Amino acid sequence: MSWLSRVRNGIPFLPKRQTTETLWHKCGKCGTMVFLKEWEDNLQVCPRCDHHGRIGPKLRFQHTFDGGQYELLRAPEVREDPLKFRDSKRYTERLKAARAATNQRDALLNARGTIGGRTAIVGAQDFAFMGGSMGIAVGAAFLVGTRAAIEARAPYVLFTAAGGARMQEGILSLMQMPRTTVGLAELREAGLPYIVVLTDPTTGGVTASYAMLGDVQIAEPGALIGFAGQRVIEQTIREKLPEGFQRAEYLLEHGMIDMVVPRQQLAERLAMLIAYLMPEKKAA
Repeated sequence: MSWLSRVRNGIPFLPKRQTTETLWHKCGKCGTMVFLKEWEDNLQVCPRCDHHGRIGPKLRFQHTFDGGQYELLRAPEVREDPLKFRDSKRYTERLKAARAATNQRDALLNARGTIGGRTAIVGAQDFAFMGGSMGIAVGAAFLVGTRAAIEARAPYVLFTAAGGARMQEGILSLMQMPRTTVGLAELREAGLPYIVVLTDPTTGGVTASYAMLGDVQIAEPGALIGFAGQRVIEQTIREKLPEGFQRAEYLLEHGMIDMVVPRQQLAERLAMLIAYLMPEKKAA
């Protein structure tokens, strides 16, 4: 056997199903290549720069509920494509593609489980589903979450991630803003807390409605939170905006949110808040 053959045979090649994409994750902020298992063990947060990666509802539920155990609530059935909308593609085609990519019915999922031993209903938006946009299905799912909380006498915790209203549904999408507000009124009449966790990004009509109506407003570090985009605001007021404008830390400093909590501490902080807002009644 030649020396070249011996060297070649001694090289530990990866199995065909293991590639750089399955072994490494490139941080979206600092560009560092992080070993995938390390990134996942750190709850999809970069261990180098603390950048919080965007994650879907099922990972949110696993990170939030005790032992990662939860029960998904059934997604509501709504009328699809009520305006028969079409731009470069039919709206129905975009929905089909989003469902195939995320394996979800729409952008907001709800689940039931326990946080710190207390029953809670948790909703989570998925930015991967058409930018987490708010349409009729999202409005209906939000009401499913609030009413499930009322029925269970439990808090409703919502993780927001959205680019705003879903323009393919026109005015029907914008009507979800007052619709969800009515759902929150029902929750408050029942004396139950509503806790919002703002994640990157939370913008547009979602920010203008249920995202900023929580009894407690939490945000993940570095999350983009706002209504209009920074460039649009600068062009409107003809002024340069401050550094970090619309980021979670800036909003905390200016009193728009209550706290910024790293993902690794969120479950513990939510448990503490739920225990404080819904103290167990002592037996007579």
